[in-house]
Amino acid sequence: MAFEGLTEKISAAFKKLRGKGRLKEADVKEAMREIRMALLEADVSYKVVKDFTKSVTERCVGSDVLEALSPAQMIVKIVNEELTALMGSEIKHITMNPNGPTVVMLVGLQGAGKTTNGSKLAGLMKRQGRNPLLVACDIYRPAAIQQLKVCGEKLGIPVFEKGQADPVQTAKEAVLYAKQHGHDMVFLDTAGRLHIDETLMEELKRIKGAVDPDEIMLVVDAMTGQDAVNAAQSFNEWLDIDAVMLSKLDGDARGGAALSVRAVTGKPIKFSGVGEKLEDIEPFHPDRMASRILGMGDVLSLIEKAEKAFDEKKAAQMEERLRSNKFTLQDFYDQMVQMKSMGSMQDLLAQMPGMGNMKNIQIDEKAMAHTEAIILSMTPKERENPSIIGASRKKRIAAGAGLRVEDVNRLLKSFEQMRSMIKQFSGPGAGKKMKRMSRFGGFGGFPGF
Repeated sequence: MAFEGLTEKISAAFKKLRGKGRLKEADVKEAMREIRMALLEADVSYKVVKDFTKSVTERCVGSDVLEALSPAQMIVKIVNEELTALMGSEIKHITMNPNGPTVVMLVGLQGAGKTTNGSKLAGLMKRQGRNPLLVACDIYRPAAIQQLKVCGEKLGIPVFEKGQADPVQTAKEAVLYAKQHGHDMVFLDTAGRLHIDETLMEELKRIKGAVDPDEIMLVVDAMTGQDAVNAAQSFNEWLDIDAVMLSKLDGDARGGAALSVRAVTGKPIKFSGVGEKLEDIEPFHPDRMASRILGMGDVLSLIEKAEKAFDEKKAAQMEERLRSNKFTLQDFYDQMVQMKSMGSMQDLLAQMPGMGNMKNIQIDEKAMAHTEAIILSMTPKERENPSIIGASRKKRIAAGAGLRVEDVNRLLKSFEQMRSMIKQFSGPGAGKKMKRMSRFGGFGGFPGF
């Protein structure tokens, strides 16, 4: 995840403060020097770093902090508040037009992920009950229109396109089409360039003048660091953007763009792309991001992911099967698929308080994939009753999964151990434990868990 290096360095600075007990002003300034270096290494804008550390230092050296019973905790609280303020303080939503289709004009450099992330945003709006329309206004990049069509087809969202026609005219006709066909949101996928040039900006200004968008949203690549900030500043000067979307925030980038863009442009970050799937987009929560940067986890986002993946009816069925000790390999597979839909286990761990910078904890994603392959190589009857799996069946299952018989034996042994453990939960008064297991899958004995 982004910010991993920054989190480690800031946590190390805080650890030194906690070890001192009572603090002096010199201790605070030394910690701020380390945090300043960590922010600069994360590619945060120098001016942003300077203003941020100055503000934090002024608050931290006050007598009410240094004389507190736990000054180190007070300083963490202040840094958390200042980081949150730096990224915008509160979540911001798309400005909706009450009198017609809400027009969102997506802009950005080529390669920032504008087409994909614009489609993700349209998909998110559709899941929230809107009726969006995607519009292909990039006539220069090879296959740009086709890429938008593929995304639209996967999301079930229509795409308006006029081939190589003038993008300004295409945008105008698309808004009219949306009004006539009941689309309440229009997403204009405009052209980008490898670098900002006057020709591109003039075209974008003409599109803006033609359709008067309710929101101009800049898509910036979080992995490009300071370059993303420079691009954001230029787009804002030319177009007066309304909001920012960060793409590739799930990567291993230094993450400085997220901490700089809002401060440099004064415009809020509203959404972030957090994966490769078209569903991998979420509103940007400054307070949650600040907590993650400081190694304090992001429990609220973790809960939201669990709720999206959670199937109430299936969980009730699973609870009953656990109660009656009828848990099968098919049930385990269903639970594993449900957990995978929440994202990688490593990312989920990173959202738990205190776990974000614990590199010694490794989740073997490959072992989980092997477990899945073995179960899928079984017949429905074998999944329901593993006791019938003899030597010949094991050979067939191993061959089907592309693994060894020993791997099949290990899985079956782990499954039997888990069933023995489940028996302990099947007595009276075990309802709460059963519900917790059926909802989140407590399968510590299985490979990869």
